[in-house]
Amino acid sequence: MYQDNVVLCAASAYKKKYYFNEDFSNLPDNVKDELRAMCTLFTLDVGGVLELIFDEKGNLYFQTEAEEYDVSYDEIGSGLKIKELQSDKKDLLEALETYYKVFFLGEDLDAGEEGSDPEEKDED
Repeated sequence: MYQDNVVLCAASAYKKKYYFNEDFSNLPDNVKDELRAMCTLFTLDVGGVLELIFDEKGNLYFQTEAEEYDVSYDEIGSGLKIKELQSDKKDLLEALETYYKVFFLGEDLDAGEEGSDPEEKDED
């Protein structure tokens, strides 16, 4: 269904706006609320623009940028904050990747685990 990068959500310190991709509207409200809080607090803290993007393989990554004139953007703080979020929100981010891979890329998660379960061995 999707072959390019897809933005899940984004926040901008410049426009004071939050964007959520409506293709993901069936996510639970608490997940949507957590994404909104995470993105907006990030831009309030370090400035610039933050996007959460799925790549063509279903990996979720953070992308930040700042306008050229923005001397208040904290580039080092941005990197540190991303690492902190990736650690603190690891379960959420992994669940979102799994959700995207199953519902948007059509991957069968059980197919990759086939034959790994010792109880599924052929008994002849």
